Amino acid sequence: MVEYGLQMYSLRDVTKEDLKGSLKQVADMGYKYVEFAGFFGHKAEDVKAWLDEYGLICSGTHTGADLIAEDKIDETIAYHETIGCKNLIVPGMDWSTEEKMDENIALLNAAQKKLQEHGIALGYHNHSEEFFPTAYGKIIEDEIIKRTSVELEIDTFWAFNAGLDPVAYCESQKDRIRVIHLKDGIPTRPENRNIQHVHEGAADRSVGEGEAPIKAVRAWAMKHEVLMVIESVDLSPTGPDEVRRCIDYLRTLE
Repeated sequence: MVEYGLQMYSLRDVTKEDLKGSLKQVADMGYKYVEFAGFFGHKAEDVKAWLDEYGLICSGTHTGADLIAEDKIDETIAYHETIGCKNLIVPGMDWSTEEKMDENIALLNAAQKKLQEHGIALGYHNHSEEFFPTAYGKIIEDEIIKRTSVELEIDTFWAFNAGLDPVAYCESQKDRIRVIHLKDGIPTRPENRNIQHVHEGAADRSVGEGEAPIKAVRAWAMKHEVLMVIESVDLSPTGPDEVRRCIDYLRTLE
């Protein structure tokens, strides 16, 4: 049986008030891995105890760039070590100016070096705008690839939404990928495929209910032993309902 992870942002309607209960629901549905999107003030020791209680593994976290800055990174590392997490992923940054791009690249490189000393990998999670030229003429994803050695957590729906073939793109970057987001949705119109408008009109759907090439992406990930983390954020009618539909659909493919 294929094992899947879940990005806990998919349950953001319940995690803030009941993170422990949310983890139990995820485990009961059959997810094996979780990727956290915040801890809501809970101590790392408590989070680790809940993971152990429900037989879950923390495959990664989405951690804001502010928490890998020099004044915060030691605390961030300690938290990840306590919960047994070896994969920290930055879920986006402000790339609005070339100066900010230079700052971001420097931050990623400095943080990666320190995280590596503690056995933690640093990755970056794309949306769609990273694949288009900025106002200052740089393509964000290309600059990350050229100027850093961070891993790439490819959000396959956002790549698809940008007009890319997500399987071909993952293949081209396979040496830097250990985890992807398996995600579905309705892409934006072709005329919106630019950095300003690419997210306009795009719509989230449960895995198997949109237009993304889920089966092909899944096959690629299985072939390359890449972990698939489900993200489904429509909350229709609730986060737990949403992610249950996803794993139920994926089980039909086995």
